[in-house]
Amino acid sequence: MAKKVFKYDDLYEKIIAFENLEYAYKQVIKGERKFKPDAVLFSMLSDLNLVNLWRDLKTGKYQVGKYIRFKVYEPKERWISAPTLRDKIVQFAVHYIIKDVYKGVFVSDSYSCIEGKGTHRAAHSVQRDLRIAEREYKDPWIVSADVKKFFYSIDRSILKRLLRKKIMCRKTLWLLDLIIDSSPEGDVGIPLGNVTSQDLANIYMNEVDQYAQRFLGIRYYNRYADDIIAVVDGKKAAQTLKRDLCRFLNERLNLSEHEEKTQIFPHAQGVNAYGYKIWASHMLVRDQSKRGVKRRMKSMDKKLSAGEIELHDVQQSANSWIGHARHSNSYNLAKKIFSPYPYIDIEGDEYFGNRRFN
Repeated sequence: MAKKVFKYDDLYEKIIAFENLEYAYKQVIKGERKFKPDAVLFSMLSDLNLVNLWRDLKTGKYQVGKYIRFKVYEPKERWISAPTLRDKIVQFAVHYIIKDVYKGVFVSDSYSCIEGKGTHRAAHSVQRDLRIAEREYKDPWIVSADVKKFFYSIDRSILKRLLRKKIMCRKTLWLLDLIIDSSPEGDVGIPLGNVTSQDLANIYMNEVDQYAQRFLGIRYYNRYADDIIAVVDGKKAAQTLKRDLCRFLNERLNLSEHEEKTQIFPHAQGVNAYGYKIWASHMLVRDQSKRGVKRRMKSMDKKLSAGEIELHDVQQSANSWIGHARHSNSYNLAKKIFSPYPYIDIEGDEYFGNRRFN
């Protein structure tokens, strides 16, 4: 007998509850974001604006506004479509409710935009899998799979169908469909700048996770967004898994693999994933990250000398990268990068490469 899937049919009132909208608003304007012009204007009459937003959602009159389009260049050049502050509040409110709906659905080796997860845990999980596979397998091979233009290629009709596997609340589905169809990217894809896009992407790629772990029985498997890393025994097994994953992506999710980034290789070669070059024995930050921090520090140091920025801003940026590097064996690299900048402190090597999660 097939296992009955529990479906949620009482979500909408939780999403639009005033306390949920108010909490979402406070999250949206956290930190320096509260000083942005749209946030200042909204906050001048925040109670009234929230009541009006609640009323629009309650009566079904809510519509998604126009997106703000801009280009980013790190880690690669791409267009971002960001929602207005009012729409961000709605999306945060949706996120806080549906994340609990899917908390028990996602596999434990899914690390993207889930509380307590993230790239650092994903990288350490890959390294742990490599170490175990070294002991268990005669000839460990790595399968690295990546989706071509992932967010911009998501099939909205498939996404909506997947949502209906778990959610039956008509009004919630109306709101989710509205957000999905508001994308300025055209008839396909969802906006990279939406908070809900991260949740929706996980729901979409969860199909691959379930296929790989439950149907194919892949034990050593990790995914962050559309970046999949698996370890299997032997080159033939790696070739088979790569073929199966690509076929599933294409036939079931209407996605195409990134041909240059979808590869197989012996585990001794290590793998570039989640911001690091990972081996069973050690982990280093990627060359792209090294180049980026060197370029950024050189630019910020010039602005600091010219009085255009504060020392605190430079230190904050440097410490952010150092925090990332601490998860790898990159103490000597960090010392070398920041040696021209005596105002940046580097802890001892015992703080690098020894980060572990319970």
